[in-house]
Amino acid sequence: MGRRAFITGVSGTELRADEREFIAAQQPWGFILFKRNIDNPAQVSALVDDLRKLVGDADAPVLIDQEGGRVQRLGPPNWPVYPPGATFGRLYDIDSALGLAAARLSARLIADDLIKLGVTVDCLPLADVPVAGADAVIGDRAYGTEVGKVAAIGRAVTDGLEEGGILPVLKHIPGHGRATADTHFKLPVVDTTESELKRTDFAAFQPLADLPMAMTAHVVFSAFDAIHPATTSAKMVEQMIRAFIGFQGLLMSDDVSMNALAGSIAERTRAVFAAGCDVVLHCNGQMDEMRQVAGETPELSGLALERANRALAARKPPQAFDRAAARAELDALIGRLGTSA
Repeated sequence: MGRRAFITGVSGTELRADEREFIAAQQPWGFILFKRNIDNPAQVSALVDDLRKLVGDADAPVLIDQEGGRVQRLGPPNWPVYPPGATFGRLYDIDSALGLAAARLSARLIADDLIKLGVTVDCLPLADVPVAGADAVIGDRAYGTEVGKVAAIGRAVTDGLEEGGILPVLKHIPGHGRATADTHFKLPVVDTTESELKRTDFAAFQPLADLPMAMTAHVVFSAFDAIHPATTSAKMVEQMIRAFIGFQGLLMSDDVSMNALAGSIAERTRAVFAAGCDVVLHCNGQMDEMRQVAGETPELSGLALERANRALAARKPPQAFDRAAARAELDALIGRLGTSA
């Protein structure tokens, strides 16, 4: 049997017997780690190895959300703290070169943490452009509120990850910045006009459309589809993500267990594929839901398989790296914020 078009989470720091059986039988394309899966470096490395052995693929993608700021699955005491995305935006406003350098360095340091564990994909960068009044779920995770600045910092983050042997995932395409609700709990509806969305939110993703992977936004854009969020809207996927933004890489859903989506987990999974996503993401490690996802997920084939293979082939070996010097340089750059007033 070929690999199946889903990415799954697991419940803890070690695999249970039923999880081993499920993974061996269902052959997910990839895996995603959360804080509940993380204790210490040796344990994480062992878990990653276990996951890959069960699908018989030493290069099976293992993902994590390691942004810095509020979204860090790896943290003290075993891993350092990194700044949120907005810090790079503030530096960029002082001197664009400083902001870009800091963004690249932070991502390069994160990549060094991840590659040592066997993690090969980071769900970063964000190209979301927040607006006043939006829900704080994005907030200081964003690089700024101006399209060119967001895209430039997103590219610097991408460069840092790729230099460290880590594949990036562009999120949350076609834009989460205007969402007035946290999609973990509720479905946001954005009523902004088509022309404004194309000029701002969607435009920030266009310069990053060459990235190997992207993650959808569970957000309704009523100017295009008043019923379905982008994740389950064929119109949004075909006309905006693929055509207008120009993204041709592997398109994965955001987590189908989030309450922004309606229906059972099985119904949500079917809707993700019907809309044109290549891979469905399920994160919470709950076995009953994992079985529903697997039951509705096809084997990777055709164009989706081509995109998946192309994405994995884009990963390069880590470049030579002086970690201590890079951290000192990053800290010095961030220190400029304290002297810029």
